[in-house]
Amino acid sequence: MWLLKSSIGRKLIMSISGLFLVVFLLVHMSINLVSVFSEELYNELCHFMGTNPIIQVMVPILAAGFVVHIIYAIILTLQNRKARGDSKYASSNKSDVTWASKNMFVLGIIVLGILGIHLAHFWAKMQLPEWTGGEGELGYTLVSNLFRNPVHVILYLVWLAALWFHLTHGFWSAFQTIGFNNSIWYTRLRTIGNIYATVVCVGFAIVPVFFVLGLDKYCR
Repeated sequence: MWLLKSSIGRKLIMSISGLFLVVFLLVHMSINLVSVFSEELYNELCHFMGTNPIIQVMVPILAAGFVVHIIYAIILTLQNRKARGDSKYASSNKSDVTWASKNMFVLGIIVLGILGIHLAHFWAKMQLPEWTGGEGELGYTLVSNLFRNPVHVILYLVWLAALWFHLTHGFWSAFQTIGFNNSIWYTRLRTIGNIYATVVCVGFAIVPVFFVLGLDKYCR
């Protein structure tokens, strides 16, 4: 099947799975921001995410999309390095070759590594117990306690920095792969991608900074 065997097909699969994750990140960031404004509402949202049947179906699909994205990123990286040395992206437009585009695989590894730590602290303690019939810890308690530790905050901010660079290139590159590849759309998508990446990463960053500075004490 050409979709799985050809370079173009693999890029298409990685792009579609990446856009799926783009939507997830925006939703996840929005939910995280609720913790800054309301402890009760945030706990209710976490409980809803952990028990709603529709969400339970979506989580494995999301996980599958993430795995597919990683697998095809590895395949394409190895394929590109074999064909063109260290060049990961072929482009006739030299402005395409940014620092982020040349380091997407490394940025992805950083994002994946710290994401694993993040899942171990939150998903494993909050949603997994509810899936197995137990009772997970309250989301607000986990977030507030974890982000009082400056080490975890620094790791989280490093993750966000890597994620920002990854998204600024990945966003427009994904749309370019699925057909939005003329000069007009290239400029528009790069701008939209930068705005999207900044909004998402700043939104995520507000939460750890809020708690590590103890600002929640003034909101009660």
